Amino acid sequence: MEEQGSKAARGVLGIGTDIIECERIAGMEHKHGEEFLSRVFTAREIAYCTDRKMSELHYAGRWAAKEAVLKVLGTGWSRGIQWTDVEVVNLPSGAPSVILWNRALEIAKELGITKVEVSISHCKAYAVAFAVGLG
Repeated sequence: MEEQGSKAARGVLGIGTDIIECERIAGMEHKHGEEFLSRVFTAREIAYCTDRKMSELHYAGRWAAKEAVLKVLGTGWSRGIQWTDVEVVNLPSGAPSVILWNRALEIAKELGITKVEVSISHCKAYAVAFAVGLG
């Protein structure tokens, strides 16, 4: 049993979590509008969130997921990574899925990360995300 646990642990190359107040995202959207949205979110993310009731909760969830993924990569918003280099889409089941682009993808490859899993949850006040980098 111990050996299986150690093998599984070697497959996890990074973890990250983030929490954000949904009101913070709503405030940025209200203050900066489309300029804020297009700088932080991809067209698919914007389409998904805009189509949802209380879209600020969904934007906040994606914000938290992007932050969690950057913690998996160990970079924060440095090393040339843009907000849109981390995209959160939904599978047909509704589960969130991460797609890495550009510099985020390059760094993941350098680290041996082949897949990033993410879980997102939100309530009216907060959104939280947890990400795991697998290799």
